Amino acid sequence: MNEAEIFEISRDAIFTLLKVVTPVIGVALAVGLIIGIFQALTQIQEMTLAFVPKIICVFLTLVLLFPFMFNQMQTLSDSLFAKIAGG
Repeated sequence: MNEAEIFEISRDAIFTLLKVVTPVIGVALAVGLIIGIFQALTQIQEMTLAFVPKIICVFLTLVLLFPFMFNQMQTLSDSLFAKIAGG
């Protein structure tokens, strides 16, 4: 295994990681921003108001996007196993 193959595997792994994680982080960011604006407008500074809706939305995002995430991880694993078996 030479340096070019290692860089290609690393690039594929990082790109797959970004594709899998970005939607979840985006939802958490959007929900946090909306709740932050709501708290600033109403001056309600309850900590659970910030965390509970964010956790629920992130959980729902994970449930809805699990097939996509699984497919991306399986594609990466299949390509890695093919490279290992191929030589």
